[in-house]
Amino acid sequence: MLQVAFGQSKYYSDNLSQNVRRGIRQKLRRGEYPGHAPIGYINNLKTRNIEPDDIKSKIIKKAFEEFSQGRHTLESLKKRLCFWGVVSRNGTMLSKSSVKKILTNPVYIGIISRSGEFYNGSFAQIVSKATFEAVQEVLDERSRPRKSKVSHNFPFTGLLRCGGCGASITAQFAKGNGGIYRYYRCTKKLGKCHQPYIREDLLTGQLKNKLQKVALCEDLKEKMLFQISTWEKENRRSSHAFSQNLSNKITETEEKLDKLVNFFLDDLMDKDTYINKKNQLIKTKADLIQKKKGFGKKTDNWIEPLREWVNDAYHAEELASSKDLSAIKSFVGKIGTNRRLLDKKVLLQWENPWGLLAERDESSDWLPQGVKFRTNF
Repeated sequence: MLQVAFGQSKYYSDNLSQNVRRGIRQKLRRGEYPGHAPIGYINNLKTRNIEPDDIKSKIIKKAFEEFSQGRHTLESLKKRLCFWGVVSRNGTMLSKSSVKKILTNPVYIGIISRSGEFYNGSFAQIVSKATFEAVQEVLDERSRPRKSKVSHNFPFTGLLRCGGCGASITAQFAKGNGGIYRYYRCTKKLGKCHQPYIREDLLTGQLKNKLQKVALCEDLKEKMLFQISTWEKENRRSSHAFSQNLSNKITETEEKLDKLVNFFLDDLMDKDTYINKKNQLIKTKADLIQKKKGFGKKTDNWIEPLREWVNDAYHAEELASSKDLSAIKSFVGKIGTNRRLLDKKVLLQWENPWGLLAERDESSDWLPQGVKFRTNF
């Protein structure tokens, strides 16, 4: 009897396991994600699928974009994600392996990977395919072994050029005052150059001063974000009115087409006149429809870049007191061009619109107003 009972239990267990696997295969064929939603998505119990999280999906998209631009290592990206509020389930900072798993997970471009097999997902993708592939290229390039046996950490190499001869700026270790310091100097590969060395801590201080010039305090950030939200509401109202006007014109054109057809069918119009007028109305209708489609894509194309710029400027405030030299280098590279080191001084030309912040009048209550602020973006 005991053997029979064990046999029945094993039969039930095997059947249950097989049914579960069959159910998972069916979900995958339908493009439904099986299991707990990855970071950036949430499980929808009604559809039994996943959908993008309103906040974390934007964070994941931003993380992919910044990493694809070479602005982060896995170490700095996990700190950035923690700063944005993306942490593990127990509330701790994500590990580098977890961050890499996110960056290599094709679910973010709408593809489910299961046991080495790919399935097309029926949920919205968060990241574009071009950005995802760019991230894979960055990861692949960084995974290749370096030719140099000794790796030195010189975070500001590649950022500046010599202001005297135009050659690249390199770095080296040097002893002095009882310690070992990192110095930056001209490579002198373009000929003789008499530009002096500069210690890394002094260079860091100058770069932080540049960040401070374009940094926004929290109070000013909130004022600007509030103004942007106001513009966004006004833009939506005007967009709705414009879209409604186009819809009305399309309806009027369709009515004219109907009347034209009736006139022709009632022998009130000759065929040549009918064809000419019909072609004109059809062309007018097609132009209106195309204009409506194009307008829908362009209405908010300045809102998000402007909001992102304000948040970046607020992030500069944090970096100005940070010890993350790689992040400082990346940010300085974004806000300025023609970056030079001349007589131990950092010189650059401000990228638009960062010059607005760098050249603002600190003695006044500076907040760009209305269209003047908007037209710079």
